Amino acid sequence: MSNEASIISKVWSLANVLRDDGVGYGDYLEQITYLLFLKMAEEMSKPPYSKKITLPRLKDVSGKEIKNGEICNWENLSSKNGAELESFYSQLLRTLSTEKGMLGQIFTKSQNKIQDPAKLLKVIDLIDKEQWTMMGADLKGKIYEGLLEKNAEDTKSGAGQYFTPRALIKAMVECVRPEPMHTICDPACGTGGFFLASYDFIVNNNKLNKEQKEFLKNKTFYGNEIVANTRRMCLMNMFLHNIGEIDGESFISSADALISDEGTRYDYVVANPPFGKKSSMTFTNEEGEQEKEDLVYNRQDFWATTSNKQLNFLQHIRTLLKTTGQAAVVLPDNVLFEGGAGETVRKELLKTTELHTILRLPTGVFYKQGVKANVLFFDNRPASKEGWTKEIWFYDYRTNIHHTLKKDPMKLEDLKDFIKCFNPENRSKRKETWSTKNTEGRWRKYRYEEILERDKTSLDIFWLKDKSLADLDNLPDPDILANEIIEDLEAGLENFRELMATINGGEGG
Repeated sequence: MSNEASIISKVWSLANVLRDDGVGYGDYLEQITYLLFLKMAEEMSKPPYSKKITLPRLKDVSGKEIKNGEICNWENLSSKNGAELESFYSQLLRTLSTEKGMLGQIFTKSQNKIQDPAKLLKVIDLIDKEQWTMMGADLKGKIYEGLLEKNAEDTKSGAGQYFTPRALIKAMVECVRPEPMHTICDPACGTGGFFLASYDFIVNNNKLNKEQKEFLKNKTFYGNEIVANTRRMCLMNMFLHNIGEIDGESFISSADALISDEGTRYDYVVANPPFGKKSSMTFTNEEGEQEKEDLVYNRQDFWATTSNKQLNFLQHIRTLLKTTGQAAVVLPDNVLFEGGAGETVRKELLKTTELHTILRLPTGVFYKQGVKANVLFFDNRPASKEGWTKEIWFYDYRTNIHHTLKKDPMKLEDLKDFIKCFNPENRSKRKETWSTKNTEGRWRKYRYEEILERDKTSLDIFWLKDKSLADLDNLPDPDILANEIIEDLEAGLENFRELMATINGGEGG
């Protein structure tokens, strides 16, 4: 067994042992993150790196340094066992959670979830046996990304909503083709998938000089992630892929991206904002009951004021772009057809940017069931009297396409035809595959005038025939059909909940 396979196997076997003990993948991943960070900080402080990394001494609950308290480092942690180990580890986590920069962000709200000191010692020993800083970023990244994906598959944890399938991310990045010395933002960055795919694309397609490498490592990526645990995983994932410094500042903000325009503009925005139509906050009323209140962001730079989370993200992303900026964003179907604020946002987007491509995605792609989503590609443009969008190209990868997460997940290979049609090297030379002679073609353009004539300026466009409706012999496998029925029911329930929530004046459970 190769060294790579051996390490991956050990990490997984330990995850399974702990799972039997009631420690889920999410909790295991958290602890691996804390421990890996400390081990790598230890390695970086020694030759050949000899980096000066200052870690604090243990503090008490009030935040005061404990007299003769030990330093919160790997050496002190790995030398203990039993009750002493459990006690020191808990104090260490509490102490580091109050620090600034990347350190504080990694350890925010950290807790020891492995209550059995013997099991904790096993995880420490596993990490202690390897030289992680000497290991290639590919291998470290593969181990961590594997854990993130496994965690996303655990439907009970809900972690899937922060994990965008990597095949889709890679396809989006291949179309955008980010360049060196340009900034990339994701205002809802989850576990950092878009950053990593962009990093890989830049490294694999350019011969970088020293200045470009430094810019890529420390000045390219910026994002927001409000969930502390997900933000921690994103930072660690990036760090293991050689992005950022162990003692540097965090480039992932914990602030809600939608609250205000911070004023910074970026060359690229690639994102998959969270699912769920409404933005809301939970509060406790005078009777002590929990209630939800819809969040409406009142921003001068927005075209429409709405509690629809996706419409707000779309408006915010347009604000984030430089005048020459490019965006690729995953958005659900409601953004394409909803009236009122939705129509206002679509009309303004067509006027102020060049919305050039829409990829229509099938169900069975995301970890939240029943999601019907699309990728919108648009380029920002300077202010002009005339609208910038002249035509929109649609690729229908939904009609007659069937994917399931476990048995037939979407692969990058499945989107190669779309990337070819997109023609990222020269978009002016695109050719439709649909015609009156070839009505099966998935790639078709619509002129701006045709879009304006549609009810509510709807972009919810399909032209292919659904074969399963016309041909009973062509029905997909029973398990795919069952999954589609479940997804349709889930989507219907979600819509019904939103309707009830609107009637009752809240968002509902």
